[in-house]
Order: sequence, then structure tokens, then C-alpha cells
Amino acid sequence: MSEPKPPTPTIPTPGDAYKGWLFKWTNYIKGYQRRWFVLSNGLLSYYRCQAEMGHTCRGTINLATANIAVEDSCNFVISNGGAQTYHLKASSEIERQRWITALELAKAKAVRMQDESDDSADEFSAAPPATTQAAGSHPSEVQSTLRILGSKVEDLSTCNDLIVKHGSALQRSLSELEGLQVGTDMGEKIRQVTERATLFRITSNAMINACRDFLSIAQSHSKRWQKALQTEREQRIRLEETLEQLAKQHNHLERAFRGATVLPPSLSNPNLSIKSGVSGKGDASDEDDDNEFFDAMEDPTGFITVPADPKYHRRSGSNISGISNETGMDDQSYDELSLASNSESSPPLELELVRQRRTRIPDKPNYYLNLWSIMKNCIGKELSKIPMPVNFNEPLSMLQRLSEDLEYYELLDKAAKCQSSLEQMCYVAAFTVSSYSTTVHRTGKPFNPLLGETFELDRIRESGYRSLCEQVSHHPPAAAHHAFSEKGWTLRQEITLASKFRGKYLSIMPLGSIQCMFDRSNNHYSWKKVTTTVHNIIVGKLWIDQSGEIDVVNHKTGDRCHLKFAPYSYFSRDVPRKVMGVVTDKDGKAHYVLSGTWDEKMEFSRIMQSSKGENGTEGKQRTVYQTLKPKEIWRKNPLPEGAENMYYFSSLALTLNESEEGVAPTDSRRRPDQRLMEEGRWDEANAEKQRLEEKQRSTRRERERDAVKAAPTPEEALAHEGGTTGSEVTDETDAEDSPPLTPVASSYGQSLPLYQTEGKEQPFGAPGKSAHPDNYQALWFEKIHDSMSGETLHVYKGGYWDAKEQGSWEMCPDIF
Repeated sequence: MSEPKPPTPTIPTPGDAYKGWLFKWTNYIKGYQRRWFVLSNGLLSYYRCQAEMGHTCRGTINLATANIAVEDSCNFVISNGGAQTYHLKASSEIERQRWITALELAKAKAVRMQDESDDSADEFSAAPPATTQAAGSHPSEVQSTLRILGSKVEDLSTCNDLIVKHGSALQRSLSELEGLQVGTDMGEKIRQVTERATLFRITSNAMINACRDFLSIAQSHSKRWQKALQTEREQRIRLEETLEQLAKQHNHLERAFRGATVLPPSLSNPNLSIKSGVSGKGDASDEDDDNEFFDAMEDPTGFITVPADPKYHRRSGSNISGISNETGMDDQSYDELSLASNSESSPPLELELVRQRRTRIPDKPNYYLNLWSIMKNCIGKELSKIPMPVNFNEPLSMLQRLSEDLEYYELLDKAAKCQSSLEQMCYVAAFTVSSYSTTVHRTGKPFNPLLGETFELDRIRESGYRSLCEQVSHHPPAAAHHAFSEKGWTLRQEITLASKFRGKYLSIMPLGSIQCMFDRSNNHYSWKKVTTTVHNIIVGKLWIDQSGEIDVVNHKTGDRCHLKFAPYSYFSRDVPRKVMGVVTDKDGKAHYVLSGTWDEKMEFSRIMQSSKGENGTEGKQRTVYQTLKPKEIWRKNPLPEGAENMYYFSSLALTLNESEEGVAPTDSRRRPDQRLMEEGRWDEANAEKQRLEEKQRSTRRERERDAVKAAPTPEEALAHEGGTTGSEVTDETDAEDSPPLTPVASSYGQSLPLYQTEGKEQPFGAPGKSAHPDNYQALWFEKIHDSMSGETLHVYKGGYWDAKEQGSWEMCPDIF
């Protein structure tokens, strides 16, 4: 298929450009590749196709310092001293000569323009200081000059008004004198005065016209100067954006160039490897995007994944690489067999009326408040102890944010249908990552729940699950969460937040664990959350990052998934918000690789073969995994329209604070300050927030006084230490129920009161100044020791949904 020939080159003008197709040398594997070249303003740029001209330039060379050489009838070389070298080939000798002529003309013009700019720079540096200052005047100086001109024009206008006024008065007086008819001489003089007055008026009008012209010229020049300044300012901004894009492209091309050395097995011939690793001509950085490869993790426990040999696709069930038949199934679908076994037994669907949930909330008001004026006095304190106005909040509580973890409940539904525990682990790991996808733009702080506050999320009709959260402790703040599904899974978690303000950023460290159980397989998984960091607290736009490592453990089978959340770094060559993980069995053998980002999607690939590779960045030997083609396991749902005006809430988050009938009186939906904030009444919300917090403090002081009254007297305590009698058994039991506080320095820079439970130190909810613990007991949750995971946490003890069905909430405290 013949390509249209470019036009015959002419002497370039400022607006002209010479364009056309040329063949550019890339490497020994691909040889010459067809590229679209553009010659304009002394610069030769190229693209893969014409459609890329608007956004992606693959390379540019400046002809002012370049050398143009002809190799043969169709080939020629452009080089700028070794840094860049383009080996090009035209379709014919005539076409090559056209390009050579255009390039030489463009080079001569570029050199001439460069010399002229150097001469003008020399003249500028030799100019007097006053001239230099005027030539390089700042836009503010120009504005000052314009203001002076404007004041002068105003003075001229004032003079004009005075001349018109006095001229009219003079003319009127002379007219009166002329009507006196005193004598001939008198009349002659009056006529002379009248003529002079007329000349005065004419002269004044001429001066007025001159002033008006001066004013119009000054105004027109002012607009022109302002437009020129605005154009320069916009051009500078565009240049900064272009430089930033070029820096990102440079990092991407370097990463692609290094990654291209990891070739698929079909190209793993040693001879080809040597040739492809060292290109003899040109730069091949832009060509590497055609190759499919997986980046290596840059950490001590990193690994490299490459596409598996096609033989594994043809013989997927033969356990070639020593992998068990359980994970060696066909690559058509990872969960095809497990889903098929359940599709036959699925009951017929029944049509039910589902409630229509809201899709919008009132837009966020634009109230200005200086964060630094509040936070500068709070450095080193816990976030939960800082009195914050609702201006920094979002109209959701922390309990509702915990419930948002269920947005991608379908992953657990699919995991419940899996026959393979290793495959099930992939879905559970993807679910752990998906819970962070809603945080990428959510810089608002959720409301701290009041002690005893609850939140229910009943989606049994729409999605087949129910969820309940309760604030079980206030200092430190701890929330318990329980969710169960008709699809055969149960999720429970207890999260305690430890947060510190470090001046420039805020670190939020979730403590506690999350557990997920599946009914059919009895698999019991547990994991912990990573650290959340809010950056640019003082200056700049707030942004959130997730960093750390997660170990998802199956306590029944011993399977494990190690996930690494890479912290964001401007200098890193990795994809931002990257997550990588490996699923291993109890013997440590890897079966799956997970990769993706926590704000967009996750993919997983089955490992077919593994081998030891080269040493990593810290001298540790990396493992190379040959994998099948990755499949997408999770993708983030798009945000609703107008989410930027609704606190960047997801579709689920928009429904969490929607009013519902029949919920408990302690439900977060009934919290008045949170409701007022959602409605945009922030001043009333701040006042209501202070009232609720003071009410909670009063209630807590009452509980502490009750604890003091119930505590044993000093005489009883001494008697208990001296010996035991039959009547002291009850006192000893009471003492165990209320153990003495032991202040222990925590890792977060404070002394937290701790108590002993089964030989382990546990954080307790009593204040440091109190001599007796807070004897608060959660209403719907109780604290137990989980024998499977070996952890102590609050679990749901039942009764809530029965109370809701009966409408009996007498046991609920009055917290609002």
C-alpha cells in the first residue's frame, strides 16, 4: 500500500512545517520501523503515527547543533554529537533528497536565529542599568506605569472640565456686555474679546481632543501589554507542564528499556538476548512499548514475572512444572469449574421489590478555614484528642467508613464458590486491596463515633448481606464490625486507630485484625490493615497514600498471601499506588502472583514455573516466575457524576447516611451534628458536635464514679494481699474483673494504660488520670479469645436483628 508523498520542501517560514513518513532504525530484532516525522522551527520530531502528534512525542533533535550525513541512495544519519543519533531511510532517492534539502535549510535558519539571539543577549547585557531594568521590567512595574498614566489622564480630564466651565462663563458674560449698547468703541472692544474667547474655546477643544486621543492610545497599549503578559504567563505554564510530562516519559522509557531485557521464552535464545540487549544503532527506548512484560519489584523480597511458555497453555492439566492438579487447571477461567458446580444448585430467582437508594447529597459548601491555625498547636497529639471543627470532616462516621469495606462484596461471594483454597485466597486478597479504593480522593476526616454508637447496613434483599458496627471503646477509640452473607461468608473486624500528626503529614495506623470465615470450606482468614498517610497538611493540596505490607493467612490450610503496598515516591519508576503479592501454600511454594494498584484494579496470574534470577537491589537473589496471561480479578467502580462536589463519595457511600425507619436510636444516621453537616448547616453542626462531646464526657465521669464506688477499699485490698479466706474469694474475683492499670510506653509516643488478659498486655479504655478502669460493656458485641487466629477481639453476640424486627430498643443508651 503506497503512502502519499509529502509536499516538495520549500524555505521554512515561521508557521510552516515539513512532514512525512520515514523509516527509523530501532534495534536488531525489529530493524527499521515506519515513523511520522515533523520538521518545524529547527526541530525534527517523530511519532509512531499522525494521531500521536497532539499528545505523545517519541523524540526530538535540535538541528542547530546537529550533523546531517548521507550514507547511500536512501539512507541518511542525523546526530547531535553522540547524545542522539537517528538512522533514517527514505522510500526513494528523490524522497531522501527532499528531506536533506529541507533539513539543511532548517538547520541554516536555526543557526542564524541562534546567532541573532546571542547578539541581542550581548546588547542587552551591555545596556545601561536603567535600560536593562526597563527592558526586563516585571509585570508589576508595567502595571504601576499604567496606573501613573491613568492618574495623569484623570488630571487632564479635570482640566478639561474646568476649561469648558470657565469658557462657557466667559462667553455668557461677553454676550451680556454686547447687549449694553454703550458706544461704538465699547462695541468694537467687545467684538475683539468675543473673537478671542472663541479662539480660546477652539484651542480648548483641540486640547481636549488631544487628551482624548492620548487616553485612547494609552488604553489600547495597556490592553496590548496585559495581553502580552498573559500570553507569556500561559506559555510559561505550558512549558512547565511539558517539562513535567517529558520527565515522566523519560522515566517510563528508561523503565521500559530495562524491562525489555526480560524476554519471553520464545525469544530467550542467548544470541538474540545479546543482540537485543545492546543495540548497535539509534535509541530503542520508544520501541519497547510494543513488548509485553512485567516489571520487577524493587525490594529485598522482590521477584520477576515473565509470560510462561505456550506449552503450558496446550498441556495445562498435566502438572508440567510440578504444580498440583488443584492449581493446574486450564487457563480459560480461574474460577470456571468452581462456579459451574454451584450454578446447577442455585435456586430459581424470585422477583422482589428493592428500595431505590439515593444517588445525590447536598453539594459541599465552600467554607474557608485555615487548617494550620488549628493543627500547629496539636503536633505530637493523638488525632482522636484534637478538637476539630466539622469543616475538616465528611458527613459520615468511622463506623460507616468501616461498612464501606463491603462495597466489593462480590469478591467474597465468588470466593465462597471456589473449590480451591489457593484460588479463594486470591479473591480474599483482592477484597483486602479493594477496601482502599474509596480513600484516594477522600481527604475529609470521618466523625469519631460516640461510645455506644452503632451503624447497620441491611442489604439482605439487594446483595444478600447484613452488617453491624458498634463503637466498643472511646480511649483508645475502637470499633467492632460484623457482617454475614447468605452466600456463605462472615466478616468481622475490630479496628483501633492510632494516629499522629507529624507537622507535614498525618499518619493513621489501624490496629487490630480482620477475619473472614467461609461456611462450606471452614477456611478462616485473617489480616491487618496498612498505614494511611495524609500529606501536605501545611501547604499544598491534600493527598492520601497507603503503604506497608499485609499478610493474609488461612489458618486452616496454612496458605498465605503477602501483599506489599509501595509508598508513593516522585523519583520512583514504578506505577503510583502499586500493589504486588504472591500466594503460597503451607510449604512456601508460590502458586499465584497478584499485581495492580489499590485505586484502580488488580490482576492475578497462575505461576507455571519458577527459577532463581539475578541479585536484587540489596544483594538478595530474586525469584523469576513464569506465569500464564494475567486475568482481571477486581476493578474499581466509577465515581458517580458530580462526586467532586459530594466529598468524592462512591455510590455506596452516598446511601450510608440516608434516613431509614426502624434503625436503633444509637445509629449514626440519627446523629444530629452529622446530619446538619450533610445539609450544609456547618455552624449549627459545630455547636451540636460540642454538645454531644460534652454529654459523652459527663456520661463517662458518671461511669468512673460508679467504678470507684464498686472498687474494694484499701483495707479490703490489704486483707487480700495478707491472706485468703473463704469470704475473700468473691473479692479476688472482683479484683480480676477490674485489674490495676499498668502504664506502658507505647510506640506512638504516649503512655497507654494496659491490663493483663491471659498473659498478654491489652489497651484499656480508661483515661490515664483515673485510678479505676471504665467499666463500659458493649451492647451487641462481647470480647472473646479466638482459638483459630490466637487473637482477642470483640465479636457479635446476637440480638440486634431480633430487636429490630420487634422494634424493641429499650436497652439502647441515650447518646444523642
